[in-house]
Amino acid sequence: MNNRLKGKWALVTGASSGFGAETARQLADLGANLLLGARREDRLAQVAADCQARGAASAHIHKLDVADTASVNAFADWAKATAGRVDVLINNAGGAHGVERVEDGRDADWEAMFQSNALGILRVSRAVLPLMKPHPGGIILNIGSIAGRVAYEGGSAYCASKAAERSITKALRLELNGTGLRVGTIDPGMAETEFSMVRLKGDREKVDAVYKGVEPLDAGDVAEAIVWAANRPPHVCIDEILMMCTAQAAPYKVHRGEG
Repeated sequence: MNNRLKGKWALVTGASSGFGAETARQLADLGANLLLGARREDRLAQVAADCQARGAASAHIHKLDVADTASVNAFADWAKATAGRVDVLINNAGGAHGVERVEDGRDADWEAMFQSNALGILRVSRAVLPLMKPHPGGIILNIGSIAGRVAYEGGSAYCASKAAERSITKALRLELNGTGLRVGTIDPGMAETEFSMVRLKGDREKVDAVYKGVEPLDAGDVAEAIVWAANRPPHVCIDEILMMCTAQAAPYKVHRGEG
């Protein structure tokens, strides 16, 4: 594989765990410079240390809450002072909260999902684009979900927020046409990270039931797709990747074995 990311500046949000942390590590393997943001600075520092050990050209961290405009703008100012440019933007921060039907839904859960999964992408992209537009060939990859394509019971707000991510990605692709910047979305299905633990409010029994009898995607599988898309030559834009584990054919169609 040609390595087009060596020495490039890659910014990853939600980099303290899951897809974001593993994407940072795989970018480090290719010798990228890393700008890593998340709310949990202690875990972010550990990810940065891992990246340095794996060969990152450099790894820098700064606290980031994509639900807070001031935090996003401060992060972008820090990125400008640290690197002066961004070649790869991975809008990964996000998550799911709750599985209630609409009639039982909670405002706090709904608002958290839209803030991170949709508005967060808008805020970060707006703040970082000035660091990308002077450098054609860069790429923005937003992390979506199969839930943004297929709705299911108990997922109304999450599905809607990920459908918003997909529309934001499409709009950005149109708006940036002609600038030399590329925009795409990586949409995983069932993947075992902290996702279900957060969504199910720490209920271990319910979390285990989600993955019972299935070999789901893991963070490394999804990060590999993200990094592959980011590593395409400047004239190639990977608009969309939809990926699921073999046992999953749709959000509501999962084959479960004996395990």
